[in-house]
Amino acid sequence: MSEPKKRAPRNQTLTLSEPEIAQLSKRLLKPDHPLCTAEFSHKIMQGDFFTIIDFLPDHFVDLMILDPPYNLDKDFNGSKFAKRTNDAYIQYLESWFPKLLRLLKPHAQVYLCGDWKCSAADYFIMSKYLHVQNRITWQREKGRGSKSNWKNGCEDIWFGTMDKEYYFNVESVKIKKRVVAPYRQNGEPKDWQKEQSGNYRLTHPSNFWDDISVPYWSMPENTDHPTQKPEKLIAKLILASTQPGDFVFDPFLGSGTTAVAAKKLGRIFSGIERNQEYCCLGQTRLDKAETDSTIQGYTDGVFWERNSLRAQRKKKPLPPPK
Repeated sequence: MSEPKKRAPRNQTLTLSEPEIAQLSKRLLKPDHPLCTAEFSHKIMQGDFFTIIDFLPDHFVDLMILDPPYNLDKDFNGSKFAKRTNDAYIQYLESWFPKLLRLLKPHAQVYLCGDWKCSAADYFIMSKYLHVQNRITWQREKGRGSKSNWKNGCEDIWFGTMDKEYYFNVESVKIKKRVVAPYRQNGEPKDWQKEQSGNYRLTHPSNFWDDISVPYWSMPENTDHPTQKPEKLIAKLILASTQPGDFVFDPFLGSGTTAVAAKKLGRIFSGIERNQEYCCLGQTRLDKAETDSTIQGYTDGVFWERNSLRAQRKKKPLPPPK
Protein backbone atom coordinates (compact mmCIF):
# COMPACT_ATOMS: atom_id res chain seq x y z
CA MET A 1 0.00 0.00 0.00
CA SER A 2 1.26 3.47 -0.86
CA GLU A 3 2.11 5.97 1.85
CA PRO A 4 -0.80 8.30 2.78
CA LYS A 5 -0.56 11.81 1.37
CA LYS A 6 -1.37 15.06 3.10
CA ARG A 7 -4.46 16.52 1.47
CA ALA A 8 -6.41 19.73 1.65
CA PRO A 9 -9.71 19.58 3.59
CA ARG A 10 -11.77 19.95 0.40
CA ASN A 11 -9.88 17.24 -1.45
CA GLN A 12 -12.37 14.52 -2.45
CA THR A 13 -9.84 12.00 -3.76
CA LEU A 14 -10.95 8.51 -2.78
CA THR A 15 -8.48 6.80 -0.43
CA LEU A 16 -8.53 3.59 1.59
CA SER A 17 -6.93 2.55 4.86
CA GLU A 18 -5.18 -0.78 5.31
CA PRO A 19 -8.13 -2.24 7.29
CA GLU A 20 -10.55 -1.11 4.56
CA ILE A 21 -8.42 -2.75 1.89
CA ALA A 22 -8.29 -5.96 3.94
CA GLN A 23 -12.10 -6.07 4.15
CA LEU A 24 -12.75 -5.08 0.55
CA SER A 25 -10.26 -7.61 -0.79
CA LYS A 26 -12.46 -10.41 0.56
CA ARG A 27 -15.13 -9.41 -1.96
CA LEU A 28 -12.84 -9.59 -4.97
CA LEU A 29 -12.98 -12.61 -7.26
CA LYS A 30 -9.63 -14.42 -7.50
CA PRO A 31 -10.15 -17.10 -10.15
CA ASP A 32 -8.29 -20.39 -9.93
CA HIS A 33 -10.50 -22.52 -12.20
CA PRO A 34 -12.59 -22.15 -15.41
CA LEU A 35 -15.57 -19.84 -14.91
CA CYS A 36 -19.01 -19.49 -16.41
CA THR A 37 -20.17 -15.97 -17.20
CA ALA A 38 -22.50 -15.74 -14.20
CA GLU A 39 -19.61 -16.34 -11.81
CA PHE A 40 -17.75 -13.16 -12.74
CA SER A 41 -20.55 -10.89 -13.96
CA HIS A 42 -20.70 -7.60 -12.00
CA LYS A 43 -17.43 -8.50 -10.26
CA ILE A 44 -13.84 -7.31 -10.20
CA MET A 45 -11.28 -10.06 -10.70
CA GLN A 46 -7.91 -9.64 -9.03
CA GLY A 47 -4.91 -11.44 -10.39
CA ASP A 48 -2.52 -11.89 -13.28
CA PHE A 49 -4.10 -11.19 -16.65
CA PHE A 50 -2.30 -14.05 -18.41
CA THR A 51 -3.57 -16.56 -15.83
CA ILE A 52 -7.15 -15.36 -15.51
CA ILE A 53 -7.73 -15.04 -19.25
CA ASP A 54 -7.49 -18.84 -19.62
CA PHE A 55 -10.31 -19.29 -17.09
CA LEU A 56 -12.83 -17.20 -19.05
CA PRO A 57 -15.38 -18.60 -21.52
CA ASP A 58 -15.60 -17.89 -25.24
CA HIS A 59 -17.77 -15.24 -26.88
CA PHE A 60 -19.28 -13.38 -23.91
CA VAL A 61 -18.08 -9.82 -24.59
CA ASP A 62 -20.18 -7.22 -26.42
CA LEU A 63 -17.78 -4.34 -25.75
CA MET A 64 -14.15 -4.51 -24.69
CA ILE A 65 -12.37 -1.40 -23.44
CA LEU A 66 -8.59 -1.67 -23.33
CA ASP A 67 -6.45 0.77 -21.38
CA PRO A 68 -3.06 -0.97 -21.12
CA PRO A 69 0.14 0.75 -20.01
CA TYR A 70 1.24 3.28 -22.62
CA ASN A 71 4.79 3.15 -23.94
CA LEU A 72 6.06 5.29 -21.06
CA ASP A 73 7.98 4.82 -17.83
CA LYS A 74 5.17 4.55 -15.28
CA ASP A 75 4.84 3.35 -11.70
CA PHE A 76 1.48 1.71 -10.96
CA ASN A 77 1.61 1.58 -7.17
CA GLY A 78 4.88 -0.34 -7.15
CA SER A 79 4.39 -2.23 -10.42
CA LYS A 80 6.62 -0.47 -12.93
CA PHE A 81 6.22 -0.40 -16.69
CA ALA A 82 9.33 0.55 -18.70
CA LYS A 83 9.38 2.52 -21.92
CA ARG A 84 10.67 0.50 -24.87
CA THR A 85 11.20 0.79 -28.62
CA ASN A 86 8.18 0.87 -30.91
CA ASP A 87 8.93 -2.66 -32.15
CA ALA A 88 9.23 -3.92 -28.58
CA TYR A 89 5.94 -2.25 -27.65
CA ILE A 90 4.26 -3.98 -30.59
CA GLN A 91 5.65 -7.28 -29.28
CA TYR A 92 4.14 -6.42 -25.90
CA LEU A 93 0.73 -5.85 -27.52
CA GLU A 94 1.10 -9.10 -29.49
CA SER A 95 1.74 -10.99 -26.25
CA TRP A 96 -1.85 -10.49 -25.09
CA PHE A 97 -4.10 -8.91 -27.75
CA PRO A 98 -4.73 -12.13 -29.76
CA LYS A 99 -5.65 -13.96 -26.54
CA LEU A 100 -8.63 -11.64 -26.10
CA LEU A 101 -10.22 -12.32 -29.48
CA ARG A 102 -11.90 -15.56 -28.46
CA LEU A 103 -13.78 -13.70 -25.71
CA LEU A 104 -15.54 -11.45 -28.23
CA LYS A 105 -18.97 -12.05 -29.71
CA PRO A 106 -19.19 -12.04 -33.54
CA HIS A 107 -20.39 -8.40 -33.60
CA ALA A 108 -18.34 -7.17 -30.64
CA GLN A 109 -16.57 -3.84 -30.54
CA VAL A 110 -13.19 -2.85 -29.08
CA TYR A 111 -11.74 0.49 -27.97
CA LEU A 112 -7.97 0.68 -27.39
CA CYS A 113 -6.56 3.67 -25.50
CA GLY A 114 -3.14 5.19 -26.07
CA ASP A 115 -1.18 8.39 -26.57
CA TRP A 116 0.78 9.72 -29.53
CA LYS A 117 3.87 7.69 -28.67
CA CYS A 118 2.08 4.36 -28.95
CA SER A 119 -0.75 5.29 -31.33
CA ALA A 120 1.02 3.82 -34.38
CA ALA A 121 1.58 0.53 -32.54
CA ASP A 122 -2.05 0.52 -31.39
CA TYR A 123 -3.26 0.98 -34.97
CA PHE A 124 -0.96 -1.79 -36.17
CA ILE A 125 -2.36 -4.32 -33.70
CA MET A 126 -5.99 -3.24 -34.20
CA SER A 127 -5.80 -3.35 -38.00
CA LYS A 128 -4.15 -6.77 -37.89
CA TYR A 129 -6.99 -8.42 -35.99
CA LEU A 130 -10.08 -6.16 -36.32
CA HIS A 131 -11.86 -3.79 -38.68
CA VAL A 132 -10.65 -0.34 -37.68
CA GLN A 133 -13.57 2.10 -37.82
CA ASN A 134 -12.12 5.32 -36.44
CA ARG A 135 -9.67 7.04 -34.14
CA ILE A 136 -11.03 9.24 -31.37
CA THR A 137 -8.78 12.00 -30.07
CA TRP A 138 -9.80 13.48 -26.75
CA GLN A 139 -8.39 16.59 -25.14
CA ARG A 140 -6.60 15.88 -21.89
CA GLU A 141 -6.13 19.28 -20.28
CA LYS A 142 -4.02 18.08 -17.34
CA GLY A 143 -0.25 17.82 -17.48
CA ARG A 144 2.77 20.06 -17.35
CA GLY A 145 3.88 22.33 -20.15
CA SER A 146 7.15 22.00 -22.04
CA LYS A 147 9.74 24.61 -22.93
CA SER A 148 11.28 22.61 -25.76
CA ASN A 149 8.24 20.88 -27.28
CA TRP A 150 4.49 21.11 -27.69
CA LYS A 151 2.57 20.17 -24.57
CA ASN A 152 0.94 16.77 -24.88
CA GLY A 153 -2.69 17.74 -24.42
CA CYS A 154 -4.59 14.83 -25.96
CA GLU A 155 -4.85 11.05 -26.17
CA ASP A 156 -6.18 8.59 -28.75
CA ILE A 157 -8.73 5.79 -28.65
CA TRP A 158 -8.77 3.39 -31.60
CA PHE A 159 -12.21 1.99 -32.44
CA GLY A 160 -12.41 -1.47 -34.01
CA THR A 161 -15.08 -4.08 -34.64
CA MET A 162 -15.12 -7.83 -35.16
CA ASP A 163 -17.45 -7.49 -38.12
CA LYS A 164 -18.13 -4.78 -40.69
CA GLU A 165 -21.72 -4.69 -39.41
CA TYR A 166 -22.02 -3.34 -35.86
CA TYR A 167 -24.33 -1.50 -33.46
CA PHE A 168 -23.86 2.24 -33.02
CA ASN A 169 -26.32 4.51 -31.21
CA VAL A 170 -25.40 8.08 -32.13
CA GLU A 171 -28.55 9.48 -30.51
CA SER A 172 -27.27 8.43 -27.09
CA VAL A 173 -24.04 10.46 -27.34
CA LYS A 174 -25.15 13.80 -28.69
CA ILE A 175 -23.65 16.91 -27.13
CA LYS A 176 -25.73 19.81 -25.85
CA LYS A 177 -24.07 23.09 -26.83
CA ARG A 178 -25.06 26.66 -26.19
CA VAL A 179 -25.93 28.53 -29.38
CA VAL A 180 -23.99 31.79 -29.62
CA ALA A 181 -25.49 33.04 -32.89
CA PRO A 182 -28.98 31.49 -33.18
CA TYR A 183 -30.14 31.30 -36.79
CA ARG A 184 -33.82 31.48 -37.61
CA GLN A 185 -35.78 30.45 -40.66
CA ASN A 186 -39.18 32.05 -41.18
CA GLY A 187 -38.88 33.41 -37.66
CA GLU A 188 -38.45 29.98 -36.07
CA PRO A 189 -35.27 28.47 -34.56
CA LYS A 190 -33.39 26.33 -37.06
CA ASP A 191 -31.68 23.25 -35.56
CA TRP A 192 -31.77 24.63 -32.01
CA GLN A 193 -34.17 25.01 -29.10
CA LYS A 194 -35.02 27.95 -26.90
CA GLU A 195 -35.07 27.06 -23.20
CA GLN A 196 -35.59 29.05 -20.03
CA SER A 197 -31.85 29.17 -19.38
CA GLY A 198 -30.74 29.87 -22.95
CA ASN A 199 -30.54 28.62 -26.52
CA TYR A 200 -29.12 25.13 -27.12
CA ARG A 201 -28.41 22.74 -29.95
CA LEU A 202 -27.94 18.97 -29.84
CA THR A 203 -25.00 18.14 -32.07
CA HIS A 204 -23.63 14.89 -33.45
CA PRO A 205 -20.29 13.96 -31.87
CA SER A 206 -17.15 13.97 -33.98
CA ASN A 207 -14.00 11.96 -33.37
CA PHE A 208 -12.43 14.92 -31.54
CA TRP A 209 -13.69 15.32 -27.98
CA ASP A 210 -12.96 18.55 -26.13
CA ASP A 211 -15.67 18.22 -23.48
CA ILE A 212 -13.88 15.83 -21.11
CA SER A 213 -12.53 16.79 -17.69
CA VAL A 214 -9.77 14.53 -16.37
CA PRO A 215 -10.49 13.52 -12.75
CA TYR A 216 -8.88 15.90 -10.28
CA TRP A 217 -8.86 16.45 -6.50
CA SER A 218 -12.29 18.09 -6.20
CA MET A 219 -14.13 15.34 -8.12
CA PRO A 220 -15.56 12.41 -6.08
CA GLU A 221 -14.53 9.92 -8.78
CA ASN A 222 -10.85 10.84 -8.42
CA THR A 223 -8.30 8.32 -7.10
CA ASP A 224 -4.53 8.21 -6.93
CA HIS A 225 -4.29 5.92 -9.96
CA PRO A 226 -1.79 7.66 -12.28
CA THR A 227 -3.71 7.07 -15.54
CA GLN A 228 -7.34 7.07 -14.39
CA LYS A 229 -9.84 7.65 -17.19
CA PRO A 230 -12.88 9.91 -16.65
CA GLU A 231 -16.27 8.26 -16.23
CA LYS A 232 -17.67 10.64 -18.84
CA LEU A 233 -15.15 9.42 -21.42
CA ILE A 234 -15.94 5.75 -20.86
CA ALA A 235 -19.68 6.44 -20.67
CA LYS A 236 -19.62 7.75 -24.24
CA LEU A 237 -18.03 4.53 -25.50
CA ILE A 238 -20.51 2.37 -23.61
CA LEU A 239 -23.61 4.30 -24.69
CA ALA A 240 -22.61 4.42 -28.35
CA SER A 241 -21.56 0.79 -28.67
CA THR A 242 -23.83 -1.22 -26.37
CA GLN A 243 -27.43 -1.68 -25.38
CA PRO A 244 -28.73 -2.14 -21.81
CA GLY A 245 -27.84 -5.62 -20.61
CA ASP A 246 -24.81 -6.02 -22.89
CA PHE A 247 -21.53 -7.24 -21.40
CA VAL A 248 -18.70 -4.72 -21.03
CA PHE A 249 -15.26 -6.13 -20.23
CA ASP A 250 -12.01 -4.39 -19.26
CA PRO A 251 -8.91 -6.57 -18.77
CA PHE A 252 -6.83 -3.59 -17.54
CA LEU A 253 -9.39 -2.27 -15.08
CA GLY A 254 -7.19 -0.02 -12.96
CA SER A 255 -9.27 1.85 -10.37
CA GLY A 256 -12.52 0.59 -11.89
CA THR A 257 -13.79 3.36 -14.17
CA THR A 258 -15.13 1.04 -16.88
CA ALA A 259 -16.96 -1.11 -14.34
CA VAL A 260 -18.43 1.92 -12.58
CA ALA A 261 -19.63 3.57 -15.80
CA ALA A 262 -21.13 0.29 -17.00
CA LYS A 263 -22.94 -0.21 -13.71
CA LYS A 264 -24.35 3.30 -13.77
CA LEU A 265 -25.59 2.77 -17.33
CA GLY A 266 -27.24 -0.60 -16.75
CA ARG A 267 -24.73 -2.89 -18.44
CA ILE A 268 -23.25 -6.16 -17.25
CA PHE A 269 -19.56 -5.73 -16.51
CA SER A 270 -16.39 -7.32 -15.29
CA GLY A 271 -12.68 -6.60 -15.37
CA ILE A 272 -9.24 -7.76 -14.35
CA GLU A 273 -6.73 -5.83 -12.26
CA ARG A 274 -3.54 -7.11 -10.66
CA ASN A 275 -3.05 -4.49 -7.95
CA GLN A 276 -5.08 -5.13 -4.80
CA GLU A 277 -5.44 -1.49 -3.78
CA TYR A 278 -6.71 -0.48 -7.22
CA CYS A 279 -9.20 -3.35 -7.13
CA CYS A 280 -10.47 -2.19 -3.76
CA LEU A 281 -10.80 1.39 -4.99
CA GLY A 282 -12.89 0.04 -7.86
CA GLN A 283 -15.06 -1.97 -5.48
CA THR A 284 -15.62 1.10 -3.31
CA ARG A 285 -16.64 3.11 -6.36
CA LEU A 286 -19.07 0.34 -7.36
CA ASP A 287 -20.58 0.44 -3.88
CA LYS A 288 -21.04 4.21 -4.13
CA ALA A 289 -22.72 3.75 -7.52
CA GLU A 290 -25.51 1.83 -5.77
CA THR A 291 -26.90 5.13 -4.48
CA ASP A 292 -25.30 7.62 -6.90
CA SER A 293 -25.56 6.89 -10.61
CA THR A 294 -24.59 10.37 -11.78
CA ILE A 295 -21.85 10.88 -14.35
CA GLN A 296 -20.14 14.27 -14.45
CA GLY A 297 -21.26 16.21 -17.51
CA TYR A 298 -24.03 13.76 -18.47
CA THR A 299 -27.65 14.39 -17.56
CA ASP A 300 -31.11 14.14 -19.11
CA GLY A 301 -29.72 11.72 -21.68
CA VAL A 302 -27.23 14.16 -23.22
CA PHE A 303 -23.61 15.18 -22.75
CA TRP A 304 -22.86 18.79 -21.95
CA GLU A 305 -19.82 20.79 -22.97
CA ARG A 306 -17.11 20.78 -20.31
CA ASN A 307 -18.27 22.59 -17.16
CA SER A 308 -21.23 24.12 -19.01
CA LEU A 309 -23.99 22.32 -17.09
CA ARG A 310 -23.04 23.86 -13.75
CA ALA A 311 -22.59 27.25 -15.40
CA GLN A 312 -25.99 27.21 -17.07
CA ARG A 313 -27.69 26.23 -13.81
CA LYS A 314 -26.26 29.35 -12.20
CA LYS A 315 -27.61 31.59 -14.94
CA LYS A 316 -30.84 33.44 -14.37
CA PRO A 317 -33.67 32.08 -16.51
CA LEU A 318 -34.55 34.04 -19.60
CA PRO A 319 -37.77 36.05 -19.41
CA PRO A 320 -40.77 34.18 -20.83
CA PRO A 321 -41.40 34.85 -24.53
CA LYS A 322 -43.98 37.51 -25.27
